[in-house]
Amino acid sequence: MLGVVRLGVLESRRTLAIYIAAGASFAALSARGLTIPLYAHGLGADRFQVGALFSVGTLAAALLSLPSGLLIDRFGARSLLIFSLVVAAGSQLAAAATTTVLPLFIWQIVGGLGGGAQQAALFSAVTESVKSGRLGRAMGWLTFSMQAGFFIGPSIAGVLLNWLDIRTDLAVTTALLVFTIPGGLAASGTRQSSRRGLALRDPLRSLFTQTAFVPVVIGLVAASLAWGTVGAFLPIFGKEALRLPSAQVGLLLALQAVANGASRIPGGMLVDRARRRWPIVFVGVVVWSAAAIVLGHLTGFWAPAIVLVAATPFMATAFVAMGVVFADLSAVSTRGVTMGIYGTVLFLGLSAGPLLFGPVVQNYGYAAGFTACSAAAVALALVMAAFHAEPLRRRAAVRMPPPAPGT
Repeated sequence: MLGVVRLGVLESRRTLAIYIAAGASFAALSARGLTIPLYAHGLGADRFQVGALFSVGTLAAALLSLPSGLLIDRFGARSLLIFSLVVAAGSQLAAAATTTVLPLFIWQIVGGLGGGAQQAALFSAVTESVKSGRLGRAMGWLTFSMQAGFFIGPSIAGVLLNWLDIRTDLAVTTALLVFTIPGGLAASGTRQSSRRGLALRDPLRSLFTQTAFVPVVIGLVAASLAWGTVGAFLPIFGKEALRLPSAQVGLLLALQAVANGASRIPGGMLVDRARRRWPIVFVGVVVWSAAAIVLGHLTGFWAPAIVLVAATPFMATAFVAMGVVFADLSAVSTRGVTMGIYGTVLFLGLSAGPLLFGPVVQNYGYAAGFTACSAAAVALALVMAAFHAEPLRRRAAVRMPPPAPGT
C-alpha cells in the first residue's frame, strides 16, 4: 500500500513538472508570437509576409511531429524534449540578432522544428502517465499550463516593451525556457516501446482503420484552420485595424490566453463525461468562426477583447476533446506516433490558414480574410458531422424482418 502511495506521489510530481515545462515553453513561444510579427512589420514586412512567418514555423513543426512520435516510442520523451527546448532557445536568440526579414523565415523554420518535437513529447508524456478515465482532465491541465504560458508570455513581453525595443524584448523573453529544465528531467520515465527500429506501417494502419480517425482529423483541420488564421494576424490586426499600441496588443493576447486556460480544466471534465465528443468540436468551430467574422468589423480594445474572451472557451474545449480522441485511438506502445500525427495535423491546419487566406487579407482586408476562413472551417465541420451521422442513417435504413405468424 505504501509503495502504491509513493508511486502516485512520484507520478504526480512528474506530471506537475511536465505541466510547468509546458507553461514555460509556451510562455516563450507566445512572447515570440507577439514580438516576431511586430519586429517583422517594423522591418518592412507586409501582411502576407507576417502571416507567412507564422506558417513556415508551423509547417516545420508539422514535418517533425510524426518523426518525433516515432523517436518518443523508441527512446522516450526526455532526450527529445531537451533537444526541442535547446533548438527553440537558439532560434529565438538568432531571430533577435537578425536585422532583415528574410533570416526571420529561417529561424522560424528552425524554431518550428523544435516546437513540433516539443509538443509531441509533452502530450505523449502526459497521456502515458494517467489513466484513461482521467485523460480529459489531464489534457485539461496540460493545455491549461500551455494557455497559462500564452498569458504570461505576452504579458511579460508587452510590459517590457515599455522599456525595451522589440529586438531586446525578443531576446530577453528566451530566459523563460529556463523553467522547462525540471520538466525535461522529469520526463525520463516516458519510454513507451521496446521495439527495435522505427517501424511506422503498423501503428498507422491501426489508426486509419478506426472509424473515428477520419472525422476527428477533419474536425482538427477545421478548428486549427480558423484558430491559426486569427492567431497569425492578431498582432498586426491589433496594430493596423484596431489601432492599439504594442503594449495593449500584448494585453489583448494575454486576456485571450486567460480565457483559453481557465476553460481547459472544466472543459476536460466535460469531455470526460460526454458520451459523444464530436458535437463539442462542432460547436467550438462554429462559435469561433462566428466570432472571427465579428472581430474583423470591430475597432478599439474592449469590444474585440469581449468577443475573444467569450468565444475562446468553446474552441479550447474542442481542442481538449480532439486530444482525448487521439489518445483513445492509440495503443500503449504507439502513443508517441499517435500524438505525433495529432501534432502533424494540428500544425498543418494552423499553417494552412495564413497561407490560404493571407492573400485575401492582403488584398481585401482583415474582415474579408476572417470571413472566408470562417466559411471554410464551418464547411469542414459540417463534413465531420456528416461522417458521424452516416452510421445513424445506415442503421435506420435496415428493415426489420416481418413478425412470425401468431406473434
